[in-house]
Amino acid sequence: MRIIFFGTPAFAIPSLTALLHSGEEVLAVVTQPDKRKGRGRVSSSPPVKELAIDKGIKVLQPINIKDPLFLGDLSNIMPELIVVVAYGKILPAQILKLPSHGCINVHASLLPKYRGAAPIQWAIINGDKKTGITTMLMDEGLDTGNILLQEETEIHDDDNAEILCKRLAELGASMLVKTIKGIKDGFIKPTPQAGTPSYAPTFKKGDGRLNWSMTAREIFNFIRGMYPWPCAYCYLNKERIKITRAKVLEGTGSPGRIEKTGEKFIAGTGEGLILIIELQPEGKKPMSAKAFLQGRRLKEGAFFD
Repeated sequence: MRIIFFGTPAFAIPSLTALLHSGEEVLAVVTQPDKRKGRGRVSSSPPVKELAIDKGIKVLQPINIKDPLFLGDLSNIMPELIVVVAYGKILPAQILKLPSHGCINVHASLLPKYRGAAPIQWAIINGDKKTGITTMLMDEGLDTGNILLQEETEIHDDDNAEILCKRLAELGASMLVKTIKGIKDGFIKPTPQAGTPSYAPTFKKGDGRLNWSMTAREIFNFIRGMYPWPCAYCYLNKERIKITRAKVLEGTGSPGRIEKTGEKFIAGTGEGLILIIELQPEGKKPMSAKAFLQGRRLKEGAFFD
């Protein structure tokens, strides 16, 4: 099948790789423009672009996906199917109507739950026990199209957003191949989404600020959902600290109060205690809580700012 692939981050790599291995004809890849990153503002290419170049696939990086020249390029390719995996923009009607078999999206939630850009993070933050992948036939709404296939996976306590993202990326790749085969064989029937929708808006850098009045379980979920970006953070003696790994403990303490230092770094919350396992002071590499405490004279009873 003649396919144009829309995708940008590492999450989309397994899906593009699976398409190529399955023998489908990927004629072009559409991805976001290069961005400047880091202190040196060095130009950085999206992961999908790097893979496409390595495989000799034509790459398109429109600044405006409604640009007539770009739309003309897509039309000239004459795709039978468009596949979208974490591209980062909503496709206009001109593109949705272009391929004869429509546009398929691989979405990292069990739709209609968590429509939007950050479904993996919100599933963890909200303490969900399961999530999954939905392949859907796209329309002009925000993840509102008819469902093609769905598959669940459990969310474990040792999952953070980075770990779960990798697992869902592999599951999404497998389901994409099954979906395309089902479309070609004619046994998949698009089904309208059923149930009350919820939404998963993207995060800004400042959204990782910890609220110690939440319960220990809520803080634990928040830390896991915010890793690796924007990362949960707080302030201690005016120093900004990211907390990257933690554990829930039973017990009582005051919200934000340091209840124990030494071998263990324990803080109070609105309900229960949090054992801080790993953290990252501003401008430094991640370190164990024990190593952090060895370099500071923290006393029990102090508070996070």
